[in-house]
Amino acid sequence: MAALIVEPIAGNMGVVPPNDGFLRGLREISSSEGAVLIFDEVISGFRAAAGGAQAIAGVRPDLTCLGKIIGGGLPVGAYGGRADLMDLVSPAGPVYQAGTLSGNPLAMTAGLWCLDRITPKLHAWLAALTTRLAAGLADAARAAGVDLQVNAVGSILTPFFTAQPVRDFRSATSADTDRYARFFRGMIVRGIYPPPSQFEAWFLSAAHTRADVDRTIRAAREAMRKAG
Repeated sequence: MAALIVEPIAGNMGVVPPNDGFLRGLREISSSEGAVLIFDEVISGFRAAAGGAQAIAGVRPDLTCLGKIIGGGLPVGAYGGRADLMDLVSPAGPVYQAGTLSGNPLAMTAGLWCLDRITPKLHAWLAALTTRLAAGLADAARAAGVDLQVNAVGSILTPFFTAQPVRDFRSATSADTDRYARFFRGMIVRGIYPPPSQFEAWFLSAAHTRADVDRTIRAAREAMRKAG
């Protein structure tokens, strides 16, 4: 049996949302060919929406992988999916699976606390904060004459230092990593710690405030001028 594994919202090359119809196309191909469609929602699960990227796209995979968000940020992993596939896993079936951190009591307690507080209101607030930050970064770049594309979905975003829209791996890797490095160092000296790699996603959480976002934008205005 073949399998098709994909991040429904790419996050490990920076945030790159799928084109319209892409995920539906994968579902149709997988179903017609008898392949298992697996969504890696380690980044997008519960962040993009309560039901993950699959809820936004209206596409149900056969299996879903989740990560530390279900442990309140602590190390943990999980997967779930179609009943016939899950029935293959021990003790119901022949496939043995175990892990050092599977069902860790501390991670599970933190995860339950976290998931109980994920609400539509929180998602709306985080999306608004993310939109505010994305717009602020874009404005800071324009003011400094720096080419920048900001991709944002829900509470995650990535500013790519490139002039072309970022829609896939090729356009993502066209970003100017040297300029991002200068920007990163400029943010650090101004008290803001963004991801150190151009190709990492930025995450907003319930701990962030509008004041935090505005402080980040102010620092970005100065750092962009230096990066340019």
